[in-house]
Amino acid sequence: MLSFKKKLSLNTGLCVGLSAVAIYFILNWSQQPETWWQTAKEWLGFDVAWLCIALITLASANIVSWLNKGLTDSLQAIEVGLLNFKDNDFSVSLPKTRQSETSHLVELFNDVSEILREEKQYIYQRELLLDKVIQSSPNVMLLLTPKQQIIYANDAARYLFYDGRRIAGAFLPELLSNIDSELADNIKNKREGLFTSAGGEAESWHISRGTFALNNQQHDLLLIKQMTKELNRQEVAVWKKVIRLISHELNNSLAPISSMVNSGRKLTKDTSSPQLELIFNTIESRCDHLNQFIFNYARFAKLPLPQKSSVSWEIITQQLAQHYPFSLDGPLPSQPGYFDHIQLEQVLLNLLKNAHESGSEVENISMKIASITLKGKLGCLIEVSDKGMGMSAEVMQQALLPFYSTKQTGTGLGLPLCREIIEAHDGQISLHHRHSKGLTVQVWLPAANS
Repeated sequence: MLSFKKKLSLNTGLCVGLSAVAIYFILNWSQQPETWWQTAKEWLGFDVAWLCIALITLASANIVSWLNKGLTDSLQAIEVGLLNFKDNDFSVSLPKTRQSETSHLVELFNDVSEILREEKQYIYQRELLLDKVIQSSPNVMLLLTPKQQIIYANDAARYLFYDGRRIAGAFLPELLSNIDSELADNIKNKREGLFTSAGGEAESWHISRGTFALNNQQHDLLLIKQMTKELNRQEVAVWKKVIRLISHELNNSLAPISSMVNSGRKLTKDTSSPQLELIFNTIESRCDHLNQFIFNYARFAKLPLPQKSSVSWEIITQQLAQHYPFSLDGPLPSQPGYFDHIQLEQVLLNLLKNAHESGSEVENISMKIASITLKGKLGCLIEVSDKGMGMSAEVMQQALLPFYSTKQTGTGLGLPLCREIIEAHDGQISLHHRHSKGLTVQVWLPAANS
């Protein structure tokens, strides 16, 4: 099989050679005196030989073009395909050709086109996956120009800076007024690392920055991570570990003490001694108190996962009112809630109990339940309000931590247990001062389809 180059050279050389032979004979014949060339020359008035030479040359060129037509068409198709490659279009495939010289070249082109199509599709799928991961991330991500103009922002950034609305194209300094002042100050001054705001609700943030070139232009990448929940979880996990260790040691000590009290009672049952009976009763009473103490803390350390189901708001509010009276502020949501009935009832009972113990009048204790959307997720907001003594800023910051209590007989586990239950439901709990007097506790729970 001849190669592409050899066949092209052979076709051209053959036509040129035959043309040269024909022209040679024509020139020889035209020089002879008694030939029809001379007769035609005298009759027409010009040299017919040169006309024949011109016709032979033209015919040779057409024959060369005809012989190489398949090669030319294949080369033009490959050229068009390569131009499409240049425009990042890999959808072109060349039709198979009968020319043996170009068939291999066409097959190679089609193979390369198929590989590039697969690579482009793979990269496109990875870009979609990466964009989905970034958009679903709770971390705030902003891509900025050197002039602090936002060219890319994920969902978390849109909800932090502009209530979920589009912020691409805006300038970052214009949006800082929409967020916490301390966070805005750290962003404006280009600080990095972990810091905690000292506002009404202490929140921890981590800011990191990076720079890289995109389309030959320098860009800034700003990452903001809300660390409050993560740090709280770590803190609570440490407390749970401490509680389990203390409970284990106390149980190991209480079991033999209780056994010895029972043995002492049996050994002295025939002895009538009021002082000895008082000793046994005191030891037994303190053991029972410690057992109850351990049980309460163990319940916090071993909180089971919530078993969520649809619950009617009318039913749960009626059950709560049987224990602690309150007034409903506004109508109940038409859609049922989606939560662990027992666990949420425990949370609301604890909040109502605190409201009754705050010094508030019963008629000033209220509960409001409404459907709202928080950070793009549909859910319900429960507010328990009172007009009691309220909390100081320092107490409010510590109230959700284990073991912290302002009550003389408190265990410091009521509100931390509430927080554990709510966060296990993927919800949020927060404390707020009322404008006039008292306290409002807000609990947000996601809907079933969120």
